[in-house]
Amino acid sequence: MDEVERLNKAHYTSCREPKFQEFAARTLEAGEKGADVKDVDWESTFFVRHLPASNIADLPDLDDHYRQVMKQFASEIQKLSEKLLELLCENLGLEQGYLKQAFAGSNGPTFGTKVSAYPPCPRPDLVDGLRAHTDAGGIILLFQDDQVSGLQLLKDGEWVDVPPVRHAIVVNVGDQLEVITNGRYKSVMHRVLTRPDGNRMSIASFYNPGADAVIFPAPALVAAAADDEERAEAAYPRFVFEDYMNLYVRHKFEAKEPRFEAMKSAIATA
Repeated sequence: MDEVERLNKAHYTSCREPKFQEFAARTLEAGEKGADVKDVDWESTFFVRHLPASNIADLPDLDDHYRQVMKQFASEIQKLSEKLLELLCENLGLEQGYLKQAFAGSNGPTFGTKVSAYPPCPRPDLVDGLRAHTDAGGIILLFQDDQVSGLQLLKDGEWVDVPPVRHAIVVNVGDQLEVITNGRYKSVMHRVLTRPDGNRMSIASFYNPGADAVIFPAPALVAAAADDEERAEAAYPRFVFEDYMNLYVRHKFEAKEPRFEAMKSAIATA
């Protein structure tokens, strides 16, 4: 993990920092002139796709050592993600392999890693590092910076800091697992604050359903909740993951409940 962190910090400094500084200057100038810049994020990112087909060979400005290290990293994170899905099945009383199969679609899951840098911001009152949102997909494994804080989760209406811990993995549940588990596990609203000092880095790997995977509450969990009237009424819709993503990209920084309702309405009118 240390080598993954070192390589990604070096990649930001050599390849992405100059472009970010241009963005930062424009954003600060606009904000200080009174423009609303709350709809932008103070982050520099790039995305490595692992499954169903890797794009790492096609990404510019990466050397062979970086590509090899990230391939090995992805292999280990995929194994861990699938192990966690098995543990969730055990906890929920689902048959072994249920969640992995629910994610499969016709070409297996989608899986990728987002590398993000959150440089120092001289005006943290103007802009967030990453606006509040839930993740759209399945299970997310996050390695966050062990020196610079900024990640917060919304719990009981209050924002709670997630302190940086060296080599710790933050496990987050996305909207699709909330649907499949019939609400037993909830996707969590989270955000990243800007800071006037410290360059925060995060490496988040997303193990998501395949594009054509059909997502719906596990029948066993719906049946288990049948005696609970409130839970029974809170049934989630059935939809194709790609259709949900098409909605999500337009409404990412909004509450998840209207997205679920929109998918219900789309099914009802189809």
